[in-house]
Amino acid sequence: MLFWTLMLLTAVLCPVMMLVFGAVYKRHAPRKINRFSGYRTARSMKNIDTWTFAHKYIARLWLRWGAILIAPSVIPMLFVIGKSEEIISIVALVVCFMGLSVMMATLIPTEIALKKNFDKDGNRI
Repeated sequence: MLFWTLMLLTAVLCPVMMLVFGAVYKRHAPRKINRFSGYRTARSMKNIDTWTFAHKYIARLWLRWGAILIAPSVIPMLFVIGKSEEIISIVALVVCFMGLSVMMATLIPTEIALKKNFDKDGNRI
């Protein structure tokens, strides 16, 4: 049961991270543009306006998708309680990749929103 619990925690890691960082970025983005923390793309790092916009935008997406993904991350794990470690591992891996895929997919609408709201130099349109 300990192994299953650890794999459950692994399975919900991405949705929980999305919720935590979504909540943090909703309230305040990292104050300074940097290469170590925050939403770091060429477009988001043009200036403080693009930096703040990108963090607020992705925060909304991560809060929404993090909440949506909790149940689809937990439910498959409930079906493998008492199964072999191999089966539990495979299901947890698939669920984890699903969450990671959604997390990475949120970069696309964020970059599109940046492109719609700012020119190539980072000035508001």
